[in-house]
Amino acid sequence: MTHDPARSGAIATELRSRIIAGQLQPGARIRQEEIAAEFGVSRIPIREALRALADAGLVTLVPSTGAWVTELSLEECREVYLMRERLEPLLLSLAMPTHTPESLTEFVHLAEAVEAASALGEFLERDRDFHRAIMAGAGEGRLSRTVDHLWNLSHYYRRRLVTPHVSDRKGDIFAEHRMILRALEIGDVESAEAVMAAHIRHTRMLVESAPQLFERD
Repeated sequence: MTHDPARSGAIATELRSRIIAGQLQPGARIRQEEIAAEFGVSRIPIREALRALADAGLVTLVPSTGAWVTELSLEECREVYLMRERLEPLLLSLAMPTHTPESLTEFVHLAEAVEAASALGEFLERDRDFHRAIMAGAGEGRLSRTVDHLWNLSHYYRRRLVTPHVSDRKGDIFAEHRMILRALEIGDVESAEAVMAAHIRHTRMLVESAPQLFERD
């Protein structure tokens, strides 16, 4: 049976969107037969889509059992943020030598897009765009893939966290982005690393103070 790889990619993209939006919540079982019926395909592209999502950290596959949306405990999520707190400053420092005046202008526009976002989903996506862009110069190696994996693991919980704290935290987020931009503009690696670490640490501390995030609805 022939199979179009683009189809499994499109299915993975749609399932990712549902997971990120919380329509498929952590711990939810993903039934291949239901997804196959919904998209009008065999199970082959569904299995390929689920493997891609598992590689991204969004889905947990259990052999001979099935697939579930990845679920973290408070301690596991704390560990994810601790790892991000160490790794993202390093990734940023590796990217900084590749920054140009043109890319710095792009970063400013991306930061402005975060500030202009009104809907929660748009705000979170634009924030991720900003982080990805300033670190992209480090390439697509193991470190970059690890950081992206950690973002995927924590995104759902960050979304739940931001909802009640969005008004209080937005001003801090914008200010921290501007501090990062300033450090990038003057090429101050040490300051860029320190501000990035503090930026992530602030979110980690909010996560640690909100155990209710890990209770199922």
